[in-house]
Amino acid sequence: MRQEPAGETGQLSLLHGFVSPSRSLGTQPAAPQLPIARVLLDSPLPHLDRVFDYLVPADLDDDAVPGARVRVRFGGQELSGFITARTAEADTSARLMPLAKVVSPQPVLAPQILRLAEAVAARYSGTVHDVLRVAVPPRAARVDKEFTPQARAAAAAPEVRPEQSADQPASAAQPVSGAQPASAGKAAPAAQPASADQASAENVLAGPEGSGPNPWSRYPLGPRFLTHLAAGHSPRAVLSSLGGYGAGAWPAEIAAAVKATLLSGRGAVVVVPDAKDLARVETALTERIGADAFVRLTADDGPTPRYRSFLQVLHGDVQVVIGTRSAAYAPVRNLGLAVLWDDADDLHAEQRAPYQHVRDVLLLRAAAEDTALLLASHSRSTEAQRLVATGWAAGITAERGTVRSLAPRVVSTADSFNMERDPLAARARIPHAAWKAAQDGLTRGPVLVQVARSGFSPALSCQECREPARCRACAGPLGLASRNGIPACRWCGRPEPVWSCGNCGGTHLRGSAAGAGRTAEELGRAFPSVTVISSAGDHVRTDVSDAPALVVATPGAEPVAAGGYAAAILLDGNAMMSRESLGAGEETLRRWFSAAALVRPAGDKGLVVVTADDTSTVGHLLRWDPAGAAERELALRGELGLPPAVRYAELTGSREALTAFLPRLDLPAEIRVVGPAPLEDPPGPVPVHRDGQLGGSGGRYRTLLFFSYAAAPAVTAAMRAAKAAVSAKRTGDPVYVRVDGTDVL
Repeated sequence: MRQEPAGETGQLSLLHGFVSPSRSLGTQPAAPQLPIARVLLDSPLPHLDRVFDYLVPADLDDDAVPGARVRVRFGGQELSGFITARTAEADTSARLMPLAKVVSPQPVLAPQILRLAEAVAARYSGTVHDVLRVAVPPRAARVDKEFTPQARAAAAAPEVRPEQSADQPASAAQPVSGAQPASAGKAAPAAQPASADQASAENVLAGPEGSGPNPWSRYPLGPRFLTHLAAGHSPRAVLSSLGGYGAGAWPAEIAAAVKATLLSGRGAVVVVPDAKDLARVETALTERIGADAFVRLTADDGPTPRYRSFLQVLHGDVQVVIGTRSAAYAPVRNLGLAVLWDDADDLHAEQRAPYQHVRDVLLLRAAAEDTALLLASHSRSTEAQRLVATGWAAGITAERGTVRSLAPRVVSTADSFNMERDPLAARARIPHAAWKAAQDGLTRGPVLVQVARSGFSPALSCQECREPARCRACAGPLGLASRNGIPACRWCGRPEPVWSCGNCGGTHLRGSAAGAGRTAEELGRAFPSVTVISSAGDHVRTDVSDAPALVVATPGAEPVAAGGYAAAILLDGNAMMSRESLGAGEETLRRWFSAAALVRPAGDKGLVVVTADDTSTVGHLLRWDPAGAAERELALRGELGLPPAVRYAELTGSREALTAFLPRLDLPAEIRVVGPAPLEDPPGPVPVHRDGQLGGSGGRYRTLLFFSYAAAPAVTAAMRAAKAAVSAKRTGDPVYVRVDGTDVL
């Protein structure tokens, strides 16, 4: 183990029974070559976020490879860890402990993934351990046995046919005409990168037989992007996709980009928000490159299939990985392309420390491994627009003529024309124009109705004074699961059959918000002969037929109609934009674009009706201008000095802890400090942090730091060092650091 610097709290006093770093461990010899293993401990403590030196016994020499999981003695207990390197000399003159055990010889911590985890931890002022918790899946011992050298050699051995004699050499067996040799133990030889002449646009844009023209041909820069990928280059682009359904949908665009990357002999990683999007990408890739050419990496598949897929990628059996957040760290060999779909979706933000976002992870990986990067979405986030504005990535959009031919017609019920025809439209949840669009659309196919919330009545209030109704036990909001149901708390689930208002004493409740269930019920009564389909909460539909039906869905849960929706009604726009969030308008517009992309073009009488009063946000949807909306929003953020024009960090803790923590940072004068200010948590159960510390509003304060991208490395490094110092001394209350949080402002 490394020696602590003088003056710091050391760990050497905790160790007992150390041996000298010689080539002998009592009666057991040490490894003859590279006897020192540097181990990264599996510990969340910030001051232990570094490597420690251990001796490698001779009997563990073959298994103790860099990247392997091990068990070591530390501080009187046995901890897990990863070997990061093997060296000939230790970095300390202290007496070293030997490795206790090699849990698995599989080198699951690939060098490039370790470097990526270190970069992510540095960017978010976190620990490498916390990042690796997401990057490396849990071990499945049975799967490890499938990837031993003996098992892989047996799987790679040619099968002896009945007509082949036992003493006939295996090489004499004639392969089937046209077959390509393959094995689970050896990766197929990589294709040679094509030159710019060989990778012509015609060859790259050729899609599967019968699939029609390649969807990239509708963008002026699309063919050039694919040609550069096939030629082995590393272009970086932000795509505003027009494909929401059918053969030319966005999964087909991603599959075409992956296919072009494979032509250069390189691999690809595709990250999507949820299982519904993952299924669509899987179908598109199966048509393009075959089901055996890629694997899935997602926790929804379970630990055993996930770990098996991870080891397949690690050993180079496949070059393409698709999945959710953790797939961003897949150890793909010779990575050529990283793809992220819908980077503004909050599912891409990790919910555990250090709360990293997949977009930043892939940006760091693309820069470190010199790979191509594609951020694709129907809309465009301000973070992606900043990459385009700085020239780091190119914006790929369709020309206005193409947009007019492929996008649906969008109508706002709040414009002057509709307001003159229907003066009560502003007060009605479903104005007359929306009813008329649904009625006409049902004669041609399914109609999508997007609502903001799931449930029946997710929010209740007092009939007399309009005070929000809350639970008497935890102060959570009350809601109704059905029309004749009993009001119950949405947090703790406690029913409230007899309720009285704490403000005026009233006993009658009213629904202050309508959910998907109530909307579906009302539409079912209005259109009694039409099928009503609900897709929300725990019953999300992936697709619907082209038969006339009313599909009521929450944002992100909209099923795909094979031939597109005849019309879409976007409700609750005012409620979504009135949320207390810096990105409320941006998020609302993203949800609108995602739903509207599922509607047929205006030439096929596709119609989208939006009910909202914000003329600037609605105007971008009317013009189908996601790039313009992102450019405008980024300019406003820049004038106000708000993210993503700048970066920021949130520090939370007691007032005394923050007062002691901030001077440790030695911040430059140009960094803007806001706070400390009292932090009020919403009513409800007291949160518990991952280290066991209780949260709550009592005595908690928050300080915000705003700093430029140029100053960010120094600021995050200072916060990381200060956290380690406080953790090592174990004095005072902890300070929790969160950098670039998506739900803070």
